[in-house]
Amino acid sequence: MIVLLRLIGVMNAALWFGAGIFFTFVAAPAIFSRPIEDLFGQETFGVAFAGLIAQALLERYFVLQYICASVALLHQIAEWLYLGKALQRATLGLLLAVFSLGLINGLGLQPKLKNLHRIRFSTELYRRELYSPEQKEQAAQSFRSWHHLAVAINLLQLGGLTLYLWNLTTPGNGPRFLPANKFRS
Repeated sequence: MIVLLRLIGVMNAALWFGAGIFFTFVAAPAIFSRPIEDLFGQETFGVAFAGLIAQALLERYFVLQYICASVALLHQIAEWLYLGKALQRATLGLLLAVFSLGLINGLGLQPKLKNLHRIRFSTELYRRELYSPEQKEQAAQSFRSWHHLAVAINLLQLGGLTLYLWNLTTPGNGPRFLPANKFRS
């Protein structure tokens, strides 16, 4: 049972970390690449559609993050209860920080970015909504600022996930309580 519990924890952390690396350095740049822009046509239209694709992928990416973070928290609790290991404050704090960054990015920034994208490309994608050129330019500037913050949070989260995965895979302390036969008088 101990090996299974450890395997679940390491596989979950590896999946979470791998998904973050893949999305950040492979999928997201591919969405805004030249072949995708050529596929959709003119530059503005291509960026608008690529943004919609990125939003759809981000929704699923954040759901995966929430699932992995929940499993990681349950793993920490299971180790505490089953193995009698004391909860390591640094590991738990790191895990909660990474989870919080994911919540901030997914539930706080992404809806704002989605709305700014809708305003920015209102005439290209959303024919029913018309905004003035000033509103669209302001939305574009605001989008860039919020997007930079979201990317910075994502990179900070990846750094935290790197530390969490490393911490999980390095040999740590043994069980909290020693068997009675280990004591000598």
